[in-house]
Amino acid sequence: MNRAIGIALIVVGVLLIGFGINATNSLGSDVSRFFTGTPTDRSIWLLLGGVVATIVGSLISFKKGAA
Repeated sequence: MNRAIGIALIVVGVLLIGFGINATNSLGSDVSRFFTGTPTDRSIWLLLGGVVATIVGSLISFKKGAA
């Protein structure tokens, strides 16, 4: 059961990273980057959420004793 949850978190994390990269390359993010030097908050949160979900999913999936 834990392994399935971990794999699901990895998949969700990879999807969030993909959406975050896509949002970083959007027009709104380009405008924000022009004025502030950083992409939009939405793209940053998508990337961070994806990284955290992938790490947690990896820890759950590959933990010793996971069934």
